[in-house]
Amino acid sequence: MMEDPTPKTILVVDDEAHIVRVVAFKLRAAGFAVIEAFDGEEAWSCLRDAEVDLVLTDQQMPVLDGIGLARRIAGDPRFKGVPVLMLTARGFRLDPEEFAGSGIVEMLDKPFSPRVLLERIHANLADTTPRREAA
Repeated sequence: MMEDPTPKTILVVDDEAHIVRVVAFKLRAAGFAVIEAFDGEEAWSCLRDAEVDLVLTDQQMPVLDGIGLARRIAGDPRFKGVPVLMLTARGFRLDPEEFAGSGIVEMLDKPFSPRVLLERIHANLADTTPRREAA
């Protein structure tokens, strides 16, 4: 089977710049294209301007938190099939009502293993449909 020559694009969103930088470095080293954002509103702007295959977002951020961003993504037909993985502080959990309809496919605790993060990203990208529906 031939590899897709176009790298998958991942939007990494976290208000802690060092986390964005470390995750972006690991993802680029693994062959992904990466877009960086530092809050949910900036991420939303990035989504409108770029083709993104997966969103990796923190939950607790100023301006627009991760669940708010995930709900916007889930509610916009342009992003159908774009999985959202959420990073959370250890022990932080969403109520089932918050999780429902958010489009979040998986939650990972901080601190996280880069190896496990890459495994989960690969697994969730394997389950996706094409990036966007035709506009």
